[in-house]
Amino acid sequence: MKVGVPREIKEDEYRIALRPVGAELLTREGHSVLVERGAGAGSGHADEEYERAGARIVSGPDALYGEAELILKVKEPQAPELDRLRAEHTVFGFFHFAASRELTERSLRAGYAAMAYETLFDAHGRLPLLTPMSEVAGRLAIQEGAKHLEAPMGGRGLLLGGVPGVEPANVVVLGAGVVGTNAARVAAGMGANVTLLDLNLERLRQLEELLPANVSTLYSDPHAIASSVMRADLVVGAVLLPGRRAPRLVSADLVRRMKPGSVIVDVSIDQGGCIETARPTTHRAPTYVVDGVVHYCVTNMPGAVGRTSTHALCNATLPYVRRLAALGTKAFAELDAGHAAALNLQGGKITSPDVAGAFPDLPHV
Repeated sequence: MKVGVPREIKEDEYRIALRPVGAELLTREGHSVLVERGAGAGSGHADEEYERAGARIVSGPDALYGEAELILKVKEPQAPELDRLRAEHTVFGFFHFAASRELTERSLRAGYAAMAYETLFDAHGRLPLLTPMSEVAGRLAIQEGAKHLEAPMGGRGLLLGGVPGVEPANVVVLGAGVVGTNAARVAAGMGANVTLLDLNLERLRQLEELLPANVSTLYSDPHAIASSVMRADLVVGAVLLPGRRAPRLVSADLVRRMKPGSVIVDVSIDQGGCIETARPTTHRAPTYVVDGVVHYCVTNMPGAVGRTSTHALCNATLPYVRRLAALGTKAFAELDAGHAAALNLQGGKITSPDVAGAFPDLPHV
């Protein structure tokens, strides 16, 4: 199979979907690997590394999309990329269709097969390709939240962990999945008072045993959310419903009642956000203020640490990439329910029930 790896063009996206070792293994297995010139620069991989691994460097996206059959990407196709995609293409990457009707409609018109990292399940019901980026995003959420609590960044002027004689900041994490657990662990390590909310009591029991004493767990109901958010200095939105739009847990009215200079980091923004006042931002312009509350809603948070994120992502994706290249889209999706769940669109129709549920008026199987 001809495998193409384009340069990511989403703003401030420094990851690449295949490392040189992946190109070498695919080449050994009889596939042709095309890498767009400069695609690996943001993650520390020069064109020469890919050439030594057996890949062919192509000069631009037209050449790559014109020849490749399987496109490996990190982020969802941007407008110029959608113009190049055709029915004979399979794209393997992150999409988050439920958060974007425009992306879904344009992808359906292009007719390509969309194989989504974020909805692929393993035999244990886990999300092996989303997990490493959730780990990165959860840790970054606290790093960025702590920075934006500083007064020059518009925050309340708080040090997250305080100092002797001065109380630490209050951090509230909505969701105890991979993002939330990593956020809570880092915030606790920095000395903050952390409240972690979730609907899964068994998960909260497990985390009560694993996390430090400065993390309190709380069952997530509307009253608990409201009281926690109003006393918070930093709120991290970490809610995930795989393939679906994130539920709105914090209303605009509740944001108005938060402390002036407090900070929201909505990691759920890729799936539409769990805060009513959240809207997508970029690394170049990461924040805005609503009712005195700083909002950080960058849609590709792990992209800022391209070297770490590329290694973490490719460690997880490479076995699936090799399988997909060897079998083709149809046979890959037929392996089991977890592989089938990765196929979100094909032939101009939505194949994922969750995406179809978000857009019931669009063509679906």
